[in-house]
Amino acid sequence: MDVVEVTPTFEQYAFTFGGVAPLMRIRPGTALRVWSDDAFCGALQKTSDLSSEKVDLRFVNPQTGPFHVEGAEPGDTLALHFVAMEPARDWGASAAIPFFGGLTSTDRVATLQDPLPDTTWIYELDRAANTVTFAAQHTDLEIALPVEPMLGTVGVAPPGGEVRSSLVPERFGGNMDTPQMRPGTTCYLGVNVEGALFSIGDGHYRQGEGEACGTAVEGAMTTTVLVELVKGGASAAFPAWPRLEDDTHWMTVGSSRPLEDAWRIGQVELVRWFGELHGLHPMDAYQLLTQISEVPIANVVDANYSTVVKARKSLLPRAAAYGGLHDDLRRRAATLR
Repeated sequence: MDVVEVTPTFEQYAFTFGGVAPLMRIRPGTALRVWSDDAFCGALQKTSDLSSEKVDLRFVNPQTGPFHVEGAEPGDTLALHFVAMEPARDWGASAAIPFFGGLTSTDRVATLQDPLPDTTWIYELDRAANTVTFAAQHTDLEIALPVEPMLGTVGVAPPGGEVRSSLVPERFGGNMDTPQMRPGTTCYLGVNVEGALFSIGDGHYRQGEGEACGTAVEGAMTTTVLVELVKGGASAAFPAWPRLEDDTHWMTVGSSRPLEDAWRIGQVELVRWFGELHGLHPMDAYQLLTQISEVPIANVVDANYSTVVKARKSLLPRAAAYGGLHDDLRRRAATLR
């Protein structure tokens, strides 16, 4: 299977979900190799580069896309299978941005405090060792950390003509910042508009759960993704919120504020999915998930917070979502060249 290469110019970046003309039209079954810039559009390249001076907040989280998927209509399900993610630069950047992050005053958690110091960290990439190096700013400590690439932002256009910032996670996907969005994962998103109009970006060379300071090891990324479409209808299971599947887990993502509402959304959606996968009554699915679910926090810093609700496949009877699409995409991924 051939791969379509896509490298946008700055003028082609999308900074919203919705309200942007498609960058390209593709057919279901297409494999894309997509370059995306880091969350700062490359503005932070050394520790002396400060976000308050270098980062234009109108142009953060640039997305590559949107892609118009031929035949996609509201009520369909878009499947994006992530085959590979490769750092596209030899460094990544992270920053403590004034009044942004999980452990500082913000515009929504307002206190009579000065902002934490505007600080930038640069993580040098060692491709041979597959590590990035944390270098402390105030001591001599350096630690080589494994590269664990992921995408912070994956989403489709919202319904109702809405236009949402690429900083926002919601039911259309968006800036979920979950480390589960990694190679080997299939993401299912409900289609809201003709063509789906999906975009991806916000590459992270690694990130802890929660993305505590608000920025991961942000880096330009080359992502290989297989695109497929599940047509709607009585037999189709439309995902009201993002669903993720890999070889070991069923997962749902909820995004809201406060954090417990994001958790509730994810729980309800996995209860619903278990009804589809296993024919379970909601009360039985509720009881089962109470005993087996895992709930990593994706982020506690975006416009909405995000949690992932996971269930190990090994604890459950074998089931196939969307006709076994994940396994089929895994097989197709092995044929890419």
